[in-house]
Amino acid sequence: MILLNVSFGIYALLPQGWIFMIVIILIECLGLSYILNKRWFDKKAYKTAILSNLISGIIGFIGSMILNGGWWLVVWFPWVSNNEVNGTEEFKWLAVFYGIAFALTLLIEGLVNYLMLKKDYHKSKVIRTTLIVNIISYTIGSLAMYSYSF
Repeated sequence: MILLNVSFGIYALLPQGWIFMIVIILIECLGLSYILNKRWFDKKAYKTAILSNLISGIIGFIGSMILNGGWWLVVWFPWVSNNEVNGTEEFKWLAVFYGIAFALTLLIEGLVNYLMLKKDYHKSKVIRTTLIVNIISYTIGSLAMYSYSF
C-alpha cells in the first residue's frame, strides 16, 4: 500500500492515482450529462467535463509547483495525514487551502463549461450544474482520500 504521508502529486503518478482521477472525472461527466439532459450519456457534456477537468488540473499542477517551489499538487489538492494535521489549528489551515482550491476549481471549470455550453444552455444552469457536480465529486473524492489518511 502506498505511504499515506505523501502529497497527491506523488499519488497522482501511480496507477491508483490515475484510477482515482478517472473516477472523479467520470462522476463529473455523468453528473453534468444527467443534470443538463436527463440522460446519463451526452457526448458534448462528457467532452466539456473532460476538457474542464484537464484545464483545471494543468493549472493546479503548475500553480502548485510555483507556490511550493516544485512540489506537485500540494496546494491544489492538499492531501495530508494525521502526521501533518493533528490539531485544530492545522485542520483550520487545511480547510482554508481546500476551500481556496475548490473555489479556483469552480472558477476554472465554470468558465470552461460556460464557454463550451453557452449555445445550448442558459448561463445560470451551466454554472449551477458545475457547482453541483463539483460538490458531489469533491465530497466523494475527499471521503475516499482522507478516509484512510486519518
